[in-house]
Amino acid sequence: MSLAARPEGVRVRAPGKLNVSFEVGPLQPDGYHAVASAYQAVSLFEDVWAEPARDFSLSVGGSVDVTGVPTDDRNLALRAARLLAHHIGHDGGVRLSIQKHVPVAGGMGGGSADAAATLLACDALWGSDLGMARLQDLAAQLGADVPFALMGGTAIGLGRGDRLSPALATGRFDWVMVVSEVGLSTPAVYHELDRLREGAPGVLHPVDPSVPVGVLQALRSGDPVALAAHLSNDLQAASISLQPALREVLALGEDSGALAGIVSGSGPTLAFLAADVTSALELQVTLSAAGHKALHVHGPVPGARIV
Repeated sequence: MSLAARPEGVRVRAPGKLNVSFEVGPLQPDGYHAVASAYQAVSLFEDVWAEPARDFSLSVGGSVDVTGVPTDDRNLALRAARLLAHHIGHDGGVRLSIQKHVPVAGGMGGGSADAAATLLACDALWGSDLGMARLQDLAAQLGADVPFALMGGTAIGLGRGDRLSPALATGRFDWVMVVSEVGLSTPAVYHELDRLREGAPGVLHPVDPSVPVGVLQALRSGDPVALAAHLSNDLQAASISLQPALREVLALGEDSGALAGIVSGSGPTLAFLAADVTSALELQVTLSAAGHKALHVHGPVPGARIV
């Protein structure tokens, strides 16, 4: 297909995510950790437009602070486009435009959502029609959260988080997200986790991480009260160690009506689970009045989709 005959452009929307359960194994010789995650895609989205071009370029905007988001090959979306082009032998480029609404460096997988959306958009733009299974294989080469951003919904991730299997979840879960003005580096959080564990040699840590049965049962039943009792994140202590103020915000949210609060992924975004829509909106107002940027989202929602 010639460049002129290709569609004018493709728009794809991909969701951010929460880790309602996140268990981390010990540091491995290759520098990585085995993890077990229960992912839930939530209604905070990234929008990616892909347009025909002879070279690769990227522009970034959105409702969140995008200062410091790279627009060169350090950006995961641009790397996703190049990876797909190399895989299918595409000799042209693409002009990518991203509108970000997921907090940057907030532990909600915004960059991974951009990469997933780019894979789907370029696959459609270039007419490669690889199918979801092959796109998932490429996504796994880009990062642990990228395959889930393609899949969406609710899933269990093992290995580095990229070995995915869908998990049954019924109903709707309402969350209030509190966004920090200062991001956290995921590698820095893992490094801090290793440091904390070295300082507590008598504490047992999971050698073979898994998602607790209680989490799966709560998701299956659609019961937010049951899920609140099982929220857990092994990275939470490390995130709070690097940003101690998170502890006070967690306490405020739980004292203000949240069923439970948790650090989202590597943080510093906090996720508060509410009993229902009304409770979530009331909590959002309370946290906003206390000076925090609070967002109401719900899940699960679908993964990357052409819109």
